[in-house]
Amino acid sequence: MSDHYEKPNVPEQMEARTAEATGNLPGCSPASAPPAPETAEKPCSKVKSKPGTGIVKRSPDLLVNKPRACASSDPGKGARRHALPGKGSGKAETAAVKAVRNATSVTVDTSKAKTSLEALKLSIRQLKWKEFPMGRRTACDIYWHGVSFHDNENIVSGQVNKFPGMVEMLRKINLSRAVRTMQQLFPDEYNFYPRSWILPEEFQLFSTQIRLLKDSDCTMKTTFIVKPDSGSQGDGIYLIRDPADLRAISGSQVKQAVVQEYIQKPLLIDKLKFDVRLYVLVRSLDPLEIYIAKEGLSRFCTEPYQEPSQKNLSHVFMHLTNYSLNIHSGNFVHSDSCNTGSKRTFSSVLYRLASKGVDIKKVWSDIIALVIKTVIALVPELKVYYQADIPPGKPGPTCFQILGFDILLMKNLKPVLLEVNANPSMRIEHEQEVSPGVFEYVPSPVDEEVKVGVIRDTLRLMDPAQRKPPTLLGRTPEDAIIVEAGSDEKAELVGALPSLCLKPVFPKYMKQFNYLRILERIADIFLRFLGVKGTMKLGPTSFRTFIRNCKLSNSSFTMASVDILYIDITRRWAGALSDSRESGMGLQAFVEAFFFLASRRFKATPPREQVISLLELCESALEGEGHDEKTRPSKSHPALNSARVPCALNSPAATRRLQTLQPSGKGNVEAWEAEPRTSC
Repeated sequence: MSDHYEKPNVPEQMEARTAEATGNLPGCSPASAPPAPETAEKPCSKVKSKPGTGIVKRSPDLLVNKPRACASSDPGKGARRHALPGKGSGKAETAAVKAVRNATSVTVDTSKAKTSLEALKLSIRQLKWKEFPMGRRTACDIYWHGVSFHDNENIVSGQVNKFPGMVEMLRKINLSRAVRTMQQLFPDEYNFYPRSWILPEEFQLFSTQIRLLKDSDCTMKTTFIVKPDSGSQGDGIYLIRDPADLRAISGSQVKQAVVQEYIQKPLLIDKLKFDVRLYVLVRSLDPLEIYIAKEGLSRFCTEPYQEPSQKNLSHVFMHLTNYSLNIHSGNFVHSDSCNTGSKRTFSSVLYRLASKGVDIKKVWSDIIALVIKTVIALVPELKVYYQADIPPGKPGPTCFQILGFDILLMKNLKPVLLEVNANPSMRIEHEQEVSPGVFEYVPSPVDEEVKVGVIRDTLRLMDPAQRKPPTLLGRTPEDAIIVEAGSDEKAELVGALPSLCLKPVFPKYMKQFNYLRILERIADIFLRFLGVKGTMKLGPTSFRTFIRNCKLSNSSFTMASVDILYIDITRRWAGALSDSRESGMGLQAFVEAFFFLASRRFKATPPREQVISLLELCESALEGEGHDEKTRPSKSHPALNSARVPCALNSPAATRRLQTLQPSGKGNVEAWEAEPRTSC
């Protein structure tokens, strides 16, 4: 969130950024952009290896930045100024400029960073910013956490690389719930997520549905994949053919997990199954800003793929693409090239596909749509977490976060979402046996190719100087020269930085996807009635106030009925959320109640139009109140009211027209294909 709360306490000297060059920095590979079929593959050139040893050494070009001077631009074109040393200033002037530069470096607290530390250090070094690995007494501009927002509880300003609640929302169960709720409203738009059941609460439903399917078709041999709720790195994942094969954790109790239909016909390369890890930056929640890295990782299984059978269900190296599992296979190939081995760049896979005539632009467009829709499904609950941790009026940091999207391409090239990682690994080295029985960590060319650029350009996008025009302390306009103000002014001021490897996709494609943000509007109503700062649950009195203020009660739906509805839904969700520490109605339970109220009031219309009609009714009633400003978050907390769909999209008729004009598939693809693509 960029402007939700108090601005970071950046020293006044931050406005005195100098225009000295930072040197030539390595950018993304040209292969990052979707390639043309006839283009030949290019190996990575950022790393070198000792001949015959297999030990990779990082090129000194990554660590040493050659200085270069900023060329002056035509004064008539821009309005941004920086210092020009006067005549006769000598050594004193040079020392003063150096002092200003040192005083205005962006500061990064890395004391809580973990596996991303090496890539983070490289990125900070390339940007010539200041790292504080042991923390700092005074405030830093950016705090880099390894796990969650709560790694450091004492931050009241600056920017943190984690959102409150992101770890919780991206657990398997909560992600499945969020996507399934959107599937109720938009089944066609959210068909990229496999059919899922939540265990243990939906075990009976899962068993019944599978039994009915088998009874109707005795030849059906569907396979399912079981994923522990809080598992990571492939731990605890296994395949089953029947509900009776589910593993119990204690007695007859099934462990909390998600069971999904297994994708039996994946796209294969060299007869191997693979998935794609793409890095996505959520720069803010309000306004919603999403960036996708133009380069990703393709992670291959190490055993030739065969469709699941009772004999091969336990062959993890055949069915599971997790790097942390396959690295233990004797067939795993560490490669110095980005185009070969068991881990490759995504662009190298695109080259292979393009050479066979595959429409790469459509593949990218479908992936972009999948990412935007998934983030839209997560935002409502994230807003609730955000307000609970940083209530309106309380000083606190702004947030951003890099997510790891794991995507599988089916044989027909349709992308399928496997999971989203709140803390994707940013390691740029791997363990390798350098001599019999001797292991050491050596640089990984593929990881370095992708991850350093993602972290570096994330930092560039979060640079606080981008929000304030830099000036020089003690200088007057007459003492300055004018530098052309382009689309990336920061790059022009600090030197020849590479173009960003992160592609902005939202709000760039807002028009295509804004109609999906219905749940954000419901979340805005929920937040309006929370009342107590720091809480995430709606009490019975607040729920009654919501019903009364929205004028939803009548002779056939009395306040006694309202109380029964509240008790029924909250009890059911309390049983489903075993780790809940707070009583009351959370957002997911409130959404269920809202859907029920919509279906009761607007029986003759389809479910989506029922919800939209009730939303319009509630929003109209609340806007007409004109008095309860204390419960309105709009003035002190603008983030919570920004998800309103434009008025033209609010009515059911307008929604129908929008879907006719912009279906979830080809309509969006055509819009993206028309846009010229630039390489990184």
